[in-house]
Amino acid sequence: MTVWEAARLAMRGLRANKLRSGLTTLGIIIGVAAVIVLVALGNGIQRGFTDSFGALATQISVTAGQGDGARDITDADVEALADPLDAPDIASATPVSGGPVSVQLAGGTQYASSVSGTTAAYLDVVDRDLVVGRMFDETEARGRAKVAVLAPGPVEDLFGGDAGAALGSEVRIGRTTFRVIGVVAATGQDDIVIMPIGTARGSLLGGGDSVDNVIVVARAPDAVPAALTQVNAILDDRHGVDDPADRDYEATAQQNLLDQVNQTLSFLTLFTVAVAAISLIVGGIGVANIMLVTVTERTREIGIRKAIGARRRAILQQFLLESTFLAGFGGLVGIGLGIGIATAGALLLPQAIPDFPPPVVDPNSIVISFVISLLIGLVAGGYPANRAARLRPIEALRFQ
Repeated sequence: MTVWEAARLAMRGLRANKLRSGLTTLGIIIGVAAVIVLVALGNGIQRGFTDSFGALATQISVTAGQGDGARDITDADVEALADPLDAPDIASATPVSGGPVSVQLAGGTQYASSVSGTTAAYLDVVDRDLVVGRMFDETEARGRAKVAVLAPGPVEDLFGGDAGAALGSEVRIGRTTFRVIGVVAATGQDDIVIMPIGTARGSLLGGGDSVDNVIVVARAPDAVPAALTQVNAILDDRHGVDDPADRDYEATAQQNLLDQVNQTLSFLTLFTVAVAAISLIVGGIGVANIMLVTVTERTREIGIRKAIGARRRAILQQFLLESTFLAGFGGLVGIGLGIGIATAGALLLPQAIPDFPPPVVDPNSIVISFVISLLIGLVAGGYPANRAARLRPIEALRFQ
């Protein structure tokens, strides 16, 4: 018997019990669809995280150390870090100095906020967008202009969330009046007031040339290790550090944190997929069970076929093809269902939950889940098929 003839007999047997065949494949369908959907959700979350925090991939955060004898990080340190001769892999170094402040309209209630005194390049460095208005420029920064860019927190409290009303208005920060020239979009750090670092020092922070934090940006993600080495070398030299264990500052590559989060997300996705794969195992058990029932029901047919010359291989081939067809059909339907659910989720989830990243279907998950469904069919049908092939014709013909 050829494979084609065995396939025709297998399909005829499956069509004879359509309802039973359909119910048998249900576990495979659910399992394959669940794997595809969960992998798509995991990919979507990882892609959303990468898109949201992609700017961090090239950043190195430098902060002053704590304890006795620790030296401040100063403007001179920042200039040294931005020197292309000493730090060729560093694209920029942006200082940030801050502290708690109160923001209020004339005669209005106070809003507890914090100031971030920085440079004109700050929004580009942290990849933060403006809702309305603009960022202060280099001229305003050098002239210590009393201008401010507000985050959504003070805008919500002072202007009822109306960014347009905030633009151009005057607010009192500490004891000084500032003009609002812009409002940034919400990102999670939403209670700050951004202004030129010289203005913040002169009006709110008490002068000095120390900075709380330096955002160092490497020229490319693959240049981060070299940039981090250059940061340490420059600050070690300027701060007189001989032993890296005694450094009075901390330099941390944000890429390391991103890698840790991505690894955690990958583990969570793998765990959920493993849970979904349990339904594939259950589906395989269902296929094995129904094939055993099929062998029992068709014992006399097997006996007749063997009595007229059918070989063991032909019987084995027929029942293996039946179980593989069952599992393969369930895999195909599951793939269609999984892609459909993931596609619908990509269209509907952003509308229902604006900040939720849409699922991203992974072609590898489709191929792997289908291959696994075929393997399940072969494994689940292996024992029943072998049992059918080993029946002796005289015993099979006597079976009632």
